[in-house]
Amino acid sequence: MRLIKHIFYIALIALVATPAWGQKLQYMGGGSMGDGKFQLVYQLSGVSSPGTFNAPAIEGAKKLFQSGAQAIGSSSSTTIVNGKVIEHSSGSVYRYTVTYKADKEGRLAVGKASVSVGGKQVSAPGFQMTVGKAEQRQSPQSILNQMRGRGVDAEDPFSQTEEKEVTANDLFVKIEMSKSRVYEQQAVVCTVKLYTKFPIKEFMPLQQPEYTGFLIEDITPKMAGSPRVENYHGQNYYTAILRKSILYPQKSGTLTINSGEFDVIPVQRRVYVGLNSAIAVPVDGDKLRIKSNAASVNITPLPSPRPAGFTGAVGEFSIKDAITPAQLKTYATANYTVTVTGSGNIKYIKAPSIDFPKEFDTFDAQNDIKTSQDGDDVSGNITFTYQFIPQQVGEFSIGEGEFVYFNPTTEKYETLTLPSHRLHIAQGSGQPTKANPDSKRMTDIHPVHSGDMNLSKTHTLLLDTLGYWMLLLVPFFAFVAILIYYRKLVKERANVQLMRVKRASKVAQRRLKQAKTYMAAGNSGAFYAEVLTASWGYLSDKLGIPVSELSKENIDAELESYGVDAALRSRMLSLLEKCEFAQYAPELSGTDMQSIFNEAASVMDNLENVKRKKTEAK
Repeated sequence: MRLIKHIFYIALIALVATPAWGQKLQYMGGGSMGDGKFQLVYQLSGVSSPGTFNAPAIEGAKKLFQSGAQAIGSSSSTTIVNGKVIEHSSGSVYRYTVTYKADKEGRLAVGKASVSVGGKQVSAPGFQMTVGKAEQRQSPQSILNQMRGRGVDAEDPFSQTEEKEVTANDLFVKIEMSKSRVYEQQAVVCTVKLYTKFPIKEFMPLQQPEYTGFLIEDITPKMAGSPRVENYHGQNYYTAILRKSILYPQKSGTLTINSGEFDVIPVQRRVYVGLNSAIAVPVDGDKLRIKSNAASVNITPLPSPRPAGFTGAVGEFSIKDAITPAQLKTYATANYTVTVTGSGNIKYIKAPSIDFPKEFDTFDAQNDIKTSQDGDDVSGNITFTYQFIPQQVGEFSIGEGEFVYFNPTTEKYETLTLPSHRLHIAQGSGQPTKANPDSKRMTDIHPVHSGDMNLSKTHTLLLDTLGYWMLLLVPFFAFVAILIYYRKLVKERANVQLMRVKRASKVAQRRLKQAKTYMAAGNSGAFYAEVLTASWGYLSDKLGIPVSELSKENIDAELESYGVDAALRSRMLSLLEKCEFAQYAPELSGTDMQSIFNEAASVMDNLENVKRKKTEAK
């Protein structure tokens, strides 16, 4: 499951990292300004800085003015999956406007435009345009309307406006199978892929596709985390692989991967038009609930009859064996290894049966698997190691072995033969590991110990020990301690004012934590309101005054009687005044949220260290 989440997170982080993917410069439009003047508009996307724009050269026209880079898609983006913030990032889309004056009417050739950014050149191709006296000046609004009239473009923020409905054609999840028909145990690749024309802010899986009837091996695609453009039914989408798995069907018939269900919040654009320019500001779209398709694959049963020795291996394989060491001796461990190499369900191959002489001690085979993804299958090798220990001197033989597998390419069962081996066993040092004809006695059981066992007949009665009686008293003292603590807890909870004082600091800390969230988001109104609520609530609980009766005069008097010095009282009242002023007139307050937050935390922390006067406590 961790691997599944990891693949989800990588794909989604890459999709929301910037408002537009890939470094790209494109011509967005232009318009006449009269008197032979006209403007060209270019847009740079997929970069973190504007770079240096090189305006195109136009034969028969003179450049009059070139605007600086205008950020039109600057935004912060947060990825949230299952309620957890996975990634926070930002990116920008820049726009450049160039004004020209034509020396003549007619057809003009516009050269190539480019931007130098990060040591690289990003360019837009040249084109042909016509300039005439009768042309009217085209306003930014009219140019914008032309852009809006086009379909949604993943790389054009002005086509992703908030008034456009995000349809199932713009954003969907698709399950794709690499093959429509396979044999049992033959690999088929299943890919869950996200197609989108909009950036994604939040993606939450509600129901994952299920792979009933398959053995599953999740794989990480080579381009995981790198969205790419893919043409699907004549339209371009940015795609990200959410999950990719190699499936091994375990039964015949039609097996179906059921559809998944997801909650998605896309990012759309709110457009503001000025006199000579327009900007597209990211805004959250409506939460959408989307379902993927269901995908099926037809599973053909393996041919019958199945040959003897077939244990379920499906693919294309080769086999080899080896015996080590070269010189074999009695009572010394030796290894017989069988290595199967190829592609297919290699991880699930069972060890071949080997015919060892009965004079050998043998052990169950141990396997070592080394595999990697190879296209739509898994390739590599699996090595089976059989340990054996010869028990007698002489000549012995390991009989022939067979490895049977089904080859989907030829659609036939194939048999690989392991050769027999003639072994010469020399005398070695050591003792037999089990009973055999040359043994004089059983050696796998130690003889019974004889002689003085140094046994003691003395003992101490448990009731005569101090530890026994101490153990009896422990539960009694524990019960008394719990009873005293419980009575104290009940008494404290009955005192409502005492409980309010105790929880005052915790409630204030929770509210300040929420205020810090608003500060990070740049929401000043909500921030100051939350700090005010935390401060008034803290004073109400700490001083035992209902919120409806709180005033600055009451607070000052109560803090003084509580034992708070004049300087700390003045800081508290000043904090309240600053928050009220900043909440209703932020542009005139001259304060910043960080200093207010630090002051609030400091004042409340200092008040917590003040002890109530004894006279007041009574």
